[in-house]
Amino acid sequence: MAALVMAAVAFTLVSRPIEAGSPITGYPNAMAATGDSITRAHQTCPVPGTDCPANSWSTGTNSAVDSQYLRILAANALINGNNFNDAVSGAKMAALNSQVQAAVSQHVSYITILMGANDVCTSSAATMTDVATYASQFQTAMDTLTAGLPDARIFVASIPDIYKLWQILHTNPTAATVWTNYGICQSMLANPTSMAQTDVDRRAFVRQRNIDFNTQLQQICAQYIHCRSDNNAVFNTAFAPADVSTVDYFHPSVAGQALGASVSWGATFDFTDTTPPVVTAVAVPAPGGITVTLSATDNVGVSGIEYNSNGGPWIRYTAPAFVPTGSSITFRAVDVNGNSGATQLITAANAVGGIADVPDLAALPSHAPGSGSERFIVLGTVITSLFALSLGGLWLLRRRPA
Repeated sequence: MAALVMAAVAFTLVSRPIEAGSPITGYPNAMAATGDSITRAHQTCPVPGTDCPANSWSTGTNSAVDSQYLRILAANALINGNNFNDAVSGAKMAALNSQVQAAVSQHVSYITILMGANDVCTSSAATMTDVATYASQFQTAMDTLTAGLPDARIFVASIPDIYKLWQILHTNPTAATVWTNYGICQSMLANPTSMAQTDVDRRAFVRQRNIDFNTQLQQICAQYIHCRSDNNAVFNTAFAPADVSTVDYFHPSVAGQALGASVSWGATFDFTDTTPPVVTAVAVPAPGGITVTLSATDNVGVSGIEYNSNGGPWIRYTAPAFVPTGSSITFRAVDVNGNSGATQLITAANAVGGIADVPDLAALPSHAPGSGSERFIVLGTVITSLFALSLGGLWLLRRRPA
């Protein structure tokens, strides 16, 4: 039965958490690839100088590559045909924003990003994209992507180590000639056989830019709870001459695309994990509303918690959130494998004077669906309210004539 409490002052009541949406777990039903000629599998078709997206490490359909798409398809038939390759050969990071806009229009639930080789590989070391510009362009694209597809999982691959390409092929006369005659990646590959100090220093400078770009990818990705970087897995991959095209001695061969698929698959989300994270919420009255404190647990680790107010944009949770009286807050947690827990809704409602109907705590379930905190939310509200009433009673006793 509900306990009736006589209220001498106005206080805030919190509605029970409402499960507003189902968890999102498991394999995606649609995916998109963004990036440059690497993701377009340039130079892997019989006709030189052409793209061959069927051989893409990300969305390709060639069984010899065993792309991420094919690995997902083997476990989830619903993704069949929903593999969009939005990458553009020659693209730099500046073009990523338009590519992710295409992915948003395709309503995909998983996106791969491999972008930056053309920001490193330019006509000279002086013409490489500067780090701050690269980071800003990536941040813009991530904002566009997460706003347009707030439920999608995002995988960010590191830029391959271009210096390793020079290491394994600079003694190959054919490779050195092709690099020079066709002006391929001259920031790194100019004067390929020279060991003059100026060339050694230039290569080290370009490699550092490669590393700095990857650092920005990792740091910015970490700001978004639906994003996962490969932790430099692609950059650290040891590839061999057989993994490089013999057309331009620069792009990955079919074997190189297969290697990229294998390495990136090992670094992306574990789609076999189907356990969503669980959020715990505690709300207490505050002047003009309530303050909601959120925490989460998961079997493999929590990436973060996000919330929105009255249906607005999702905001990453970093501190207790204030909810004005009459407003609501929707929240959920995301784990490291991109699983989203069920969204929960709490509304702050005002009860003024008179009698307030407070739910009987013993009648409440010990674990609210999806939140694990219903009893604690109401308990915090009731205790705070009763504390206020007690203070009011003590004041009245002190005012009673002797």
